[in-house]
Amino acid sequence: MAKITTRSPLAPDSFPELPVIKGVRFASVAAGVRYAGRTDVMLAHLAPGSTVAGVFTRSATRSAPVLDCQAKIGMHTDDGAAIIVNSGNSNAFTGRNGIESTRAVTSAVALAMDLPESRVFSSSTGVIGEPLPHGRITAKIDELVAALDEGGISGAAQAIMTTDTFPKGAMASVDLPGGTVKIAGMAKGSGMIAPDMATMLVYIFTDAAISAGDLQTLVSRLNHKTFNCITVDSDTSTSDTLLMGATGASGVTVTAEEDAFSDALHGVMLDLAHQVVKDGEGATKFVTVNVTGAKTAADARTHALSIANSPLVKTALAGEDPNWGRIVMAVGKSGAAADRDALSIRFGDILVAENGWVSPDYKEDLGAAHMKQPEITINVDIGLGDGAATIWTCDLTHGYISINADYRS
Repeated sequence: MAKITTRSPLAPDSFPELPVIKGVRFASVAAGVRYAGRTDVMLAHLAPGSTVAGVFTRSATRSAPVLDCQAKIGMHTDDGAAIIVNSGNSNAFTGRNGIESTRAVTSAVALAMDLPESRVFSSSTGVIGEPLPHGRITAKIDELVAALDEGGISGAAQAIMTTDTFPKGAMASVDLPGGTVKIAGMAKGSGMIAPDMATMLVYIFTDAAISAGDLQTLVSRLNHKTFNCITVDSDTSTSDTLLMGATGASGVTVTAEEDAFSDALHGVMLDLAHQVVKDGEGATKFVTVNVTGAKTAADARTHALSIANSPLVKTALAGEDPNWGRIVMAVGKSGAAADRDALSIRFGDILVAENGWVSPDYKEDLGAAHMKQPEITINVDIGLGDGAATIWTCDLTHGYISINADYRS
């Protein structure tokens, strides 16, 4: 899993200036989990009274940390909470060793921070099938605790990276009747990205006061419209985790029905989701696939995923080839209802095909010009109903092969 040195051409200019979220502190350290000298463990501490919610992969081979988090996520107490994350090793498909390693890490954090073990959540990301050298992590816990700082989120975002070419952060500030609340989040993700929690690690924090139940409702609802609508390579990981903590330090109470807060959180989650796609392994194009006119919303999603996951569509995008026939193919193979003669395809605003044939007004040079842009939109109308869906993806280049052909080296 050699570190990728070439920054994605779709990357933002810099890591954003994230606001301090009162009640949360961060620390990061190089523990040598897989490579010497790389920052690879982060710790976040949430103040007493914080609530925590999460969503996780539904992979049948999910990792020991995911299973541990799932068991703990509903066990709310008024104690503080902690999140500890390592990169370099996913602690997945490691049998009883994985369970023991997870317990060793979370119990060590609980002891060092005087927390119930049920309030310590862990994540691991990296190579599958190798025992986690958890002793390298536990040896650094005292150092991490001593270094906790409310301004340490950027270092934490660096520590959770694997093949990412840039750390990912997003924020929002929203004025509510009771005052202003802030939201800050970070994510890692680059390859093995597909809907079903989207194959990544995501940690979001707010100073709003919100019950654990309402926070879980919001996170689950918004996840479906953000992280579960992106795909890089159609592969779902063993380690997908999204955890969100609300400290209540602002003194502003919100509920799951607070539209302004929900909209702000949605914006943060969507921003992070888009950054993951823009850092797709080897990606050079950020692609929006809009499907309308399907019989149902589920059919629209099926069509959009078929287009977004098609290797032929994705390689055409990489080659800047406006090969609309591959989109016709992807719709036809999806399994959802479609009618050749009702279908229409656009590249951006350019009408490419309709009525079962290429549009008489379509000019290849217009389609080719759209494909040269770093951000591409494919609009497909199925012509059968009102179902709609949007999926975000990227192209498939030789860079993806180069990264994954020697991932474990």
